[in-house]
Amino acid sequence: MNFALRCLVINLTLLILLPICSAADVSRPNILWIVADDLGYGDLGCYGATDMRTPALDQLAGEGMRFTNFYANCPVCSPTRASLMTGCYPDRVGVPGVIRTYPQENWGYLDPGAKLIGNHLKAVGYRTAIVGKWHLGLEAPNQPTDRGFDHFHGWLGDMMDDYYAHRRHDINYMRINEQTIDPEGHATDLFTTWAIEYLQQQQDADEPFFLYLAYNAPHTPIQPPEEWVAKVKQREPGIEEKRAKLVALIEHMDDGIGQVLAALEEAELSEETFVFFTSDNGGQLSVGANNGPLRDGKQSMYEGGIKVPAIARWPGKIAAGSTTEFIGMSMDLFPTALELNERKRPEEIDGHSILPTLLGKDQGPLRDELYFTRREGGTTYGGKTIEALRFHEWKLVQNSPFGPLELFNLKEDPQETNDLREQHPQKYRDLAARLRKHIQRGGEIPWQKPEATSR
Repeated sequence: MNFALRCLVINLTLLILLPICSAADVSRPNILWIVADDLGYGDLGCYGATDMRTPALDQLAGEGMRFTNFYANCPVCSPTRASLMTGCYPDRVGVPGVIRTYPQENWGYLDPGAKLIGNHLKAVGYRTAIVGKWHLGLEAPNQPTDRGFDHFHGWLGDMMDDYYAHRRHDINYMRINEQTIDPEGHATDLFTTWAIEYLQQQQDADEPFFLYLAYNAPHTPIQPPEEWVAKVKQREPGIEEKRAKLVALIEHMDDGIGQVLAALEEAELSEETFVFFTSDNGGQLSVGANNGPLRDGKQSMYEGGIKVPAIARWPGKIAAGSTTEFIGMSMDLFPTALELNERKRPEEIDGHSILPTLLGKDQGPLRDELYFTRREGGTTYGGKTIEALRFHEWKLVQNSPFGPLELFNLKEDPQETNDLREQHPQKYRDLAARLRKHIQRGGEIPWQKPEATSR
């Protein structure tokens, strides 16, 4: 081959390889999502709690960005997790309510056609893993390893009836990939240990990883290790018993998160890892949760049920100790992860990337309307739905399927105490029409398995 021809071949090869190298050299960070279960807006030190110590998450906030207006996609578990995994409103992927063991109590079925975050990140070279709570399906084709994840070590189901026995309705949903396992220990400790083991395995890997670490804590039953309860009671004399137990369960989880972040540091992965922490919904008031100044809590469409803590850290990229009032939702993490890899947002999803805000750049509102829905059974809901729609500072709420719609102005009335339907009838009608369009759109997707509806 003569010199001119060799040069031409080399140049053509470089032109072919250049886009690949550029994509690889752009950040392409590791991605670690940490999600708590039922953590209240006011139940971290960095969110104003005065009776608990959460040094790991407080430090994470000090090293990154804390959100003051971040919303879970639903006031209960499965729908928010569906939004995290798909980047869509939950009813648009078949999960308007909680996925449960028995058909008569089940209100969701993850759309088999939906493409999950694991699928997208695997396609660009990530190793994908879930440790902890899944809650989006108990059998194929809706187990984690069916839906784009290389590795699953955790709990398939909803709540555990016991943090040590790891059963629900006497069924063991603990798995490593598709294999049933029966480990010993508190679930929080197990998930912490398994996450650390996974991170240690990534230390010398060539490809980036995506790890979704989903704790059961502080979901009921409020069952912290006894030594953590004793520590809280000694430090907080006079604290109510149920509050002491919840504080202990959260502090125990925070300690586990601290161990995970330390393992990330020890593996020399911290600098190249994007970490995002949040909760799947607000705290449960009946067990002593603190949702700060917000009205109500878990299961409710008032702010206490849907506004949650959210913290992001990416050393050298996200300004340490920063705070933002920017409004985001759980489903926005999906396109954010894609933009970290210079991948465009799929047109079919509802989420939008918050990366510009995280990097300290100006960013306009992601959407005019924030829509929330939840379907549930029992005599309280009867298989019907509750909804809310936030439109700028206005919010329309139907907190019971048998109750009236209420209209609030969140700017003037953040505690949602003054129903303005009669004072602003045109605004009420406008938001009600907008809400109906979302309900119609969500109704296009089945939310029950076909055989379940025939029973």
